Amino acid sequence: MKVKDLGEFGLIEELAKMIGKEYIGDDAAVVRGKDGRILLYSSDMLVEGVHFLPEWHPPFKLGRKAMCSNVSDIAAMGGVAEYALVSIAVPENTELGWVKDLYRGIADTGVPIIGGDTVRGKEVVISISIIGSTDEEHLTTRSGAKVGDHVLVSGPLGASRAGLEVLKRGMEGYAEAVEKHLDPGCRSDIGHEVGAIANSMIDISDGLASEIRHIAEMSGVGAELYAEEIPIHPSAVKVSEALGMDALRIALESGEEYELLFTVPEERLEEARKYGTVIGRIVDGGVYLVRDGKREDIGKGWVQF
Repeated sequence: MKVKDLGEFGLIEELAKMIGKEYIGDDAAVVRGKDGRILLYSSDMLVEGVHFLPEWHPPFKLGRKAMCSNVSDIAAMGGVAEYALVSIAVPENTELGWVKDLYRGIADTGVPIIGGDTVRGKEVVISISIIGSTDEEHLTTRSGAKVGDHVLVSGPLGASRAGLEVLKRGMEGYAEAVEKHLDPGCRSDIGHEVGAIANSMIDISDGLASEIRHIAEMSGVGAELYAEEIPIHPSAVKVSEALGMDALRIALESGEEYELLFTVPEERLEEARKYGTVIGRIVDGGVYLVRDGKREDIGKGWVQF
């Protein structure tokens, strides 16, 4: 069997059988220290030709994006990022200025870099491991959603995918969408606070459709998302109109958004509205999109293999 036959999460499942599932399944691994402190560990990679193209992506913004994808994992656990290890592979003829700008972007997020590695490679690979922390009150996983919970998202979606479509086609006049793809940012500003009221949470790195499935599967529940309530970024609407695409589908499938998707019980709903928009409900059964009163397949987000 080939890796592509398994898909990313099938591969993760196979590896989990070998190394154990205690630390696998959430945005970050949870390790409880002897002093009672909860430590969070996460790691992500960006690979040239798979996640970015240097001719599109200025190194400063690429560095910010690489770090934000990691900081977002910590925020999605209700935590605060504290330290990072940064390792890169670069071709030997890479300009020093490019590498320095990349690190300036990584450092611009404000998370201290405490180590890492540099090696020669055929293409650029950026690997960041991040350490964060939280406490029992704020710790939030993907597996806590309960039937009856409201589903919320922290911001409008679709701009990153729209920006990618613009770059692929060499289109002019859609700078806002392009900027959201190159430098999406993350919601470290609210992750810790949301953790105190949410039953479950995940960041949107692989698309809304994919992430709500993860919450449902990990929690043993189903979900309904209401098409008319999903906030779509204005730039995604503009690009979809220009290309004849479905703006809602772009919003459902757009990866690298790094907004937070979370569920809260009825009694925390009004408080939760400060941090996001209600887009659905946790139910028994499968995962669906409800459009015009009818259930339909919600689709899939980004797939690695």
